[in-house]
Amino acid sequence: MRMTATIRNRFLAAATLGILLASAPVPAHAVAKEIIQLQTQVQQLLDMVQRLQSTMDQRFGVLQNLAQQTADNATQMSAAVNALQQKLNTENEAVNGKLDAVSGQVQSLNDSVDELKTRMAKLEKSVQDLQSQLQNIQAPPPPAMTPGATTPGAATPDSGLAPAGSPAAGPPAVPQSPPLQATFQAGLRDYTAGRYDVATGEFQDVLHYYPLDDLAGTAQFYLGEIAYQQKKYADAVNDYNAVLEGFAGNAKAPAAQLHKGLALLELKKRTAGIQELRDLIKRYPRTPEAAHARSKLNGMGVRIVPR
Repeated sequence: MRMTATIRNRFLAAATLGILLASAPVPAHAVAKEIIQLQTQVQQLLDMVQRLQSTMDQRFGVLQNLAQQTADNATQMSAAVNALQQKLNTENEAVNGKLDAVSGQVQSLNDSVDELKTRMAKLEKSVQDLQSQLQNIQAPPPPAMTPGATTPGAATPDSGLAPAGSPAAGPPAVPQSPPLQATFQAGLRDYTAGRYDVATGEFQDVLHYYPLDDLAGTAQFYLGEIAYQQKKYADAVNDYNAVLEGFAGNAKAPAAQLHKGLALLELKKRTAGIQELRDLIKRYPRTPEAAHARSKLNGMGVRIVPR
């Protein structure tokens, strides 16, 4: 375009110069033939300039038409892209909503299964207790003594046993179970105060005397917490596993799985720790522990969902 404009300007300058020369006063001795030739050349230049101007106008019109078509196509394309983007956003929102609903249903199902397992374990323990009681009831009574018979272990003149009729020694005393709530609360206070050895004994009492109570699972969790605080990470992993396997429906199960993953990372078991955190996010997606696990994986530069 610039070159064409330059050529056109030069032709116009030459034509203007020719017109000026043609209109200048001619000396009397000038040759008429040369003037005619000069006028002819000027006319030819003017014709060329007009043809060039016409050609440029035509091409400029074509360029304008192409530019307008391009602008219209770009506008249509932008509108189509925007519509497609809105459609994709709507579909993504719908899919995310469905995923959230499915995640909630999966979590509820897992919780129900864990609660059912706990109830089954309690029922199995109750059945075992009943079977033991039935066996004791069905045990045959001791044989009746005949007159003059000597019972096994009865006193004889030469024996060192107490004579018959003396008070017999009773059965060994059965230790009394400590109160559940008081023992657990005492362990919790000692744990909070940093008296880990005392708290360990109290939580172990809860597990020993009340193995089927929900507080037993919580006591098991705090045993893992004590081991974790003491940097005994392998023992902590075992305690957390006991919570996840024996008390899966306990409220501390998500925290146990989170801290198990962190303990595995402390033990330099990166792959196992990452997998534990991913399992936690999958199993309890809406819990604070799952949010902590996501933050931990992001900080490590690890994808939450493996490829």
